[in-house]
Amino acid sequence: MKRRNFIYSSSLIAMSMGVFGKIKWDGHAYVGEDPTTTDILGPFYRPGAPFRTELVQQGTKGQLLHFSGTVFAKDGTTPLKNSLVEIWHCDENGVYDNTSDDYIYRASFKTGSDGKYHFKTILPVPYLAGPAMTRPAHIHMRVSGNTKQDLVTQVYFKGDEHIAKDESAGDPRSLNRILESSTNSKNEKVVKFDIVLKDEYVLDAAAFKKLSGLYEMKDKSMCEFYRQDDQLFVKVNGQIMEAMDYKGNNSFEGGLGRVKATFEFPGNGTVKVKASYMTGPDKYVTIEGDKMLKYPG
Repeated sequence: MKRRNFIYSSSLIAMSMGVFGKIKWDGHAYVGEDPTTTDILGPFYRPGAPFRTELVQQGTKGQLLHFSGTVFAKDGTTPLKNSLVEIWHCDENGVYDNTSDDYIYRASFKTGSDGKYHFKTILPVPYLAGPAMTRPAHIHMRVSGNTKQDLVTQVYFKGDEHIAKDESAGDPRSLNRILESSTNSKNEKVVKFDIVLKDEYVLDAAAFKKLSGLYEMKDKSMCEFYRQDDQLFVKVNGQIMEAMDYKGNNSFEGGLGRVKATFEFPGNGTVKVKASYMTGPDKYVTIEGDKMLKYPG
């Protein structure tokens, strides 16, 4: 099934500033950096990618790419060690490896004291995501496992003709995640992407436990909400679809605000959710659901 059709037929999900953000004036001096902006997780995330930095497949015809950068704290200068950096992208034919044990073009890496990461891979290509939409070339990223807020984002590449019409890449908040590339002496592409993480804002563990579980939605789809580090993940009919940050008042929001979920606790141990997904600029469809299975423990 094509990516766009899959997303919309799943009933719930239609679906950072990389490099650095703007330096801010604190009244005395220019300080700090804006955090890297989020992007949608997409339907092809697979947890558990192997720890490695070499992703290039034997016999590939793809353009070799060195993709590297540094993970920083919110000041934009303090490197963060022990940050888990996960990346995934399509191959030279626009296909994701969603099932094999080889996790092709998927990898994990943990930063050292210098906060740096580096992957040798290939440059992904644009691919057809629906009858009338081609997604621009992009690399997905998830950065987690430290004392900062987990980040889900994507990077794009300047000169891609499909960026302007893409719902994510064309969003103004994605502007500084559209990256320049250079070429080294071996005719390999080189792209640098530094990441600035913000401080954690996390729902307490007891509340996470209370809302986690399986929900039957009013349209008869099944949604599973569960905690992964400091984010709330959602599966729709068994497929991982989005990672959401806590926004306060039992509400969560996914990348670029395209997916939102608010939980209510009316009493008698019941839990309800109102899940919304974006269908157009500032337009959302909301589906309500009730928890039908609570996790043990």
